[in-house]
Amino acid sequence: MTTTGKDPLELFERWIRAAEESEPRVHDAMALATADARGRPSVRMVLLKSWGPEGFVFYTNKHSRKGRELAENPWASGVLHWKSLFRQVRIDGPVVELTDAESDAYFVTRARKSRIGAWASKQSEEIAEPLEFERRVAEYGARYALGPVPRPPFWGGYRIQAQSIEFWEDRAFRLHMRTLYEPTASGWTARDLYP
Repeated sequence: MTTTGKDPLELFERWIRAAEESEPRVHDAMALATADARGRPSVRMVLLKSWGPEGFVFYTNKHSRKGRELAENPWASGVLHWKSLFRQVRIDGPVVELTDAESDAYFVTRARKSRIGAWASKQSEEIAEPLEFERRVAEYGARYALGPVPRPPFWGGYRIQAQSIEFWEDRAFRLHMRTLYEPTASGWTARDLYP
């Protein structure tokens, strides 16, 4: 049943490029599941920004709920689901923080207002009064009105180092295709799973 080849990253590249054509606004949306030190899970959507042999990368405020949970329990699961293609990919593995240089390099590619928003947002905290967030956006906009907007020290990237990558594709009568890839010292193993 396995028709996906020996390298899951090559297959992932083909699938996400197909999704980019069929779902141009959301092809890189990934449901990210984390858990706190007690094992209580939470899930939310993030944007997958890059991928390769080292892993799958996303960015966030490190003081957010996901950032706090990754500090307590540095393991995550991500799922990309492409409704128009009837496909999904699941990625599981330990999570490491990117270097400051890697986070800086990505941060400067963001729109200026997004960089201001990174400073202004106390992500996952309660907004204490009406217009507080708007006031903070204006405050940081004024602070960085001239010149570059530096990356906040509490904002950066994370990399899921895949210990498994599972591809799922819809088939008629719920006879779906599932192939699980796991890394080995010499490459990847692939196993077909019952749907």
